[in-house]
Amino acid sequence: MPKILLAMSGGVDSSIAALLLKKQGHEVIGAFMKNWSDTKNDIGECTWRGERRMAQKIATILNIPLITLDFEKQYRKLVVDKMYKLYKKGITPNPDIDCNEKVKFPLLLKEAKKLKCDFIATGHYARINEISKKISPKRLILKNKYVNLKKDSLINNKVREGGRGDGDGMDYHYELLRAKDESKDQSYFLYRLKQKELSKVLFPIGNLTKSQVREIAHKNKFPNYDKKSTVGICFIGKVNLKRFLQKKIKPKKGKILDPEGKQIGEHDGIYYYTIGQRIGPRYEIEVKRGFGAQKKWYVARKILKTNTIIAAPEGHNLNFRKDVFIKNVHWINNNPLDSISKNNGNNKNSKNDNALTINSKYVSDSEPNFRVGGRGVGGGRKKSTKVLSRIRQVGELLPSILELKNKKLKVTLKKPITGVSEGQAIVLYQDKKCLGGGIIAFG
Repeated sequence: MPKILLAMSGGVDSSIAALLLKKQGHEVIGAFMKNWSDTKNDIGECTWRGERRMAQKIATILNIPLITLDFEKQYRKLVVDKMYKLYKKGITPNPDIDCNEKVKFPLLLKEAKKLKCDFIATGHYARINEISKKISPKRLILKNKYVNLKKDSLINNKVREGGRGDGDGMDYHYELLRAKDESKDQSYFLYRLKQKELSKVLFPIGNLTKSQVREIAHKNKFPNYDKKSTVGICFIGKVNLKRFLQKKIKPKKGKILDPEGKQIGEHDGIYYYTIGQRIGPRYEIEVKRGFGAQKKWYVARKILKTNTIIAAPEGHNLNFRKDVFIKNVHWINNNPLDSISKNNGNNKNSKNDNALTINSKYVSDSEPNFRVGGRGVGGGRKKSTKVLSRIRQVGELLPSILELKNKKLKVTLKKPITGVSEGQAIVLYQDKKCLGGGIIAFG
């Protein structure tokens, strides 16, 4: 049976993931990640210590070892420092996505390799679909040569139970799917996973609902069966974001203007506010009397150069956006705008593929099956395709059109929505399948 390194946070989700893997007969090693030590609990203790104690209790119940992995240095550098820099530019980042891409999954995989584990597992609500197809004898020889040269290739040397192995005459790729429990789906945070990571990752609770997970924990007398789900920034928890940012970004007073350009108030720095955020006395910003102070006002635009916030009352069209561009794109499988020629690459016009090249600022060619400008020899590109868009975790799945516009990828939503900010992730789907996504830009 495969040996698995499981990320255990002390929460109920990763605890049930461990239980399920253990019941299936796998050798499981629990791994608690210490990524942040500044946040304190009600008694002044670093919160990670309490979380680790709970993870240890579950590991003891399951009779599995628990190791502690200290990734705080990497987390501060790759996630928190980047978050400060982007907020200072007036951009709203998503640190949870950065954590998964740059810390959690790559460092867990590195540790798993040291421990000679076959897979890693987490308590995320998501699913992975393994697709296999037969390989021609000629391609199989080439594939095996490639595997021998590159141990970290997409086709790895370990055999997934019921599935994969080198030299078995099959080729594999992986799809990321939304979880069974749509209200808890976390594929939004996982859209930057690569094929080599998906081939090594297990999501044991992806086919369960949160209520089922809690019920299983209760039946097995887990002390965390009713523990509240983690909220706030990944590994940091729920914090006052403004005060958190003020540790590194000094206040800077600026004007708040209404849509007509009249000053209606004053703020202490555009960095501390995000598009769609409510403003008013309760939110530490006063709206001057005589300017509809009794109305609900929201941040509609932020102008970094002049440190100005444009605010608009509820329902005003300035609060809504329908079109966005995507930069730093990552596709889990293929670019959905690519269409593969049926002539197996014998297209006489294949030399013209470079005419379709997209600005590399907006498209990633990091995946081995994606070439900027076309998918494979003889590939073409569709002008547009229908997708579902999500710009917030478990936010509404919005019918949209993805198209190539002036060498940039553009998403047009069927209906305009509020709270769209530069720097946010936009993740695209077709049915249950997560296609990938990127970072929202306005031009």
